[in-house]
Amino acid sequence: MDDLRTTLLTLSPDDRRDFGRFIQRQRRKTIGRLDSRLYELLVRAKELKTEQLIAQLYPAEPNPVAYYALRKRLMRHLTDYLLLRQRQLDTTAAATVRGHLTLAQYLFEAGIPRLAWNTLRKAEKLGRETEQHEQLNAVYNLQIQHASSPYAEPLDEILPRYRLNKKAADEEERANIADSLLRQRLRESRVRGRAVVAVDAILQNILAEYDLLEAFARSPALLSRLMSITRNAMLVRRDFTSFAVFIERCYNLMERRHGFAPAQRGHQLKLLYMLAHALYRSRRFAESVAYLEKGAALLSAGPGRPFSEFTPRFTFLLAANYAFLRRNAESIGLLEAALRGPKALTAADDLTARLQLTFHYFAEGQFAKANQALLSLNRTDHWLEQHLGLEWLLNRNIGEMLIQIELDNAEQALTRLRAIERTIRDLFPAVPADAATATEAVPAGGPYHPVLTYLSLVRELIENPATAHTHDFGNRVTHLPAFISQEREDLQVISFYSWLRARTLGRPYYNVLLEIANA
Repeated sequence: MDDLRTTLLTLSPDDRRDFGRFIQRQRRKTIGRLDSRLYELLVRAKELKTEQLIAQLYPAEPNPVAYYALRKRLMRHLTDYLLLRQRQLDTTAAATVRGHLTLAQYLFEAGIPRLAWNTLRKAEKLGRETEQHEQLNAVYNLQIQHASSPYAEPLDEILPRYRLNKKAADEEERANIADSLLRQRLRESRVRGRAVVAVDAILQNILAEYDLLEAFARSPALLSRLMSITRNAMLVRRDFTSFAVFIERCYNLMERRHGFAPAQRGHQLKLLYMLAHALYRSRRFAESVAYLEKGAALLSAGPGRPFSEFTPRFTFLLAANYAFLRRNAESIGLLEAALRGPKALTAADDLTARLQLTFHYFAEGQFAKANQALLSLNRTDHWLEQHLGLEWLLNRNIGEMLIQIELDNAEQALTRLRAIERTIRDLFPAVPADAATATEAVPAGGPYHPVLTYLSLVRELIENPATAHTHDFGNRVTHLPAFISQEREDLQVISFYSWLRARTLGRPYYNVLLEIANA
């Protein structure tokens, strides 16, 4: 695939049109410009091979050297356009501070120190209010550099502020490193699924190593970063109930003691999303919706583009909550609108929306639509496992199996069931007991052994649907060992169990799901 074409195709229709005009403005000659011609060829619906592109651009005599030079020029145009566009659209505090700093540097070079110092004071004030430590460091360095100016503030007043900012910046950098380290150490666990990982020990060691154990209460920026670190650990351990209590207390404490300035809206939105997600996973659905509505109000209160990544995340979580509050039709409306929206979702958000929509269609009994939504994912099992993890893959495949059962496609359901079993058994083979090392036996499937038990019950249903109404089968489903936990288990897993339980009871799946989830 042509990387330049791939990059250009990410532009929206409006941006493509603007970029075409931007190219034309770069030089006076507008007729026959080859870079404009190359751009038009690259964004065509049908991709052309390199040889075809060269032939189109140089029909008289093919010139590969000139072609590759032309590609480089087009890439430079694209970079310049994106930089200009970002500067025009970026209304964040960091961008404003950078703008003041650039203006101050120019004014110093132009020999107008009075205006330069006035501009620096504005940059410092905004930077301190919004905790832009990296930008503030540059501001203070420029102040120190020009401290001999008659318009400068006293150096002995600048230096303490500089040192205090350096300390805060260093703390923020340590938090960034700690966050990245934890993500890296947990990534392998996510790919493997529910492997045993000493999450608490990893978290405590990282926080202690980077001296962050007591730092979370000092600023909204650091609080959101440290909550992210803790959340990553909790996602592996599945202790959502404890995390929900912890982050709610921290958020409310920060809001009461210091509040959130308008310029700290991004950090507040991150905290609200993490809090709402933890409440959802703890089955406190109405409370989760309340915090999501608070976040939605923040999103609508100011420029949306700097925080546009929050919109789909809040939408997906709101739709998930609605499903457990008997508002599933509204969930479907939210997700369908997100997929039809004027701005295309990112690849990850698009996959999430489609998989989630599958669940909501299924809950409504719209099995054909659920199947179409699942087919629209258009990703292989290997890709899903490598990019989204084993849990995501299993959820997709179990969902597909249940849909095929509801569509009376028994053979397809059995094929998918066998594939799921094979995946789990290959990744987690049985391990016999070892008396020499005092190691206990591990059944096939390891942490996913209960899933294999669940699949064996589903297999019985597929092969003999009448077995669902027998006392023995119902008793085994009721006492399905360790498949669900009243406090910690994933709601997706509960939805799978509810389908099986509904079959034994002869009741609608959605009603049984709500009873179990809200128990």
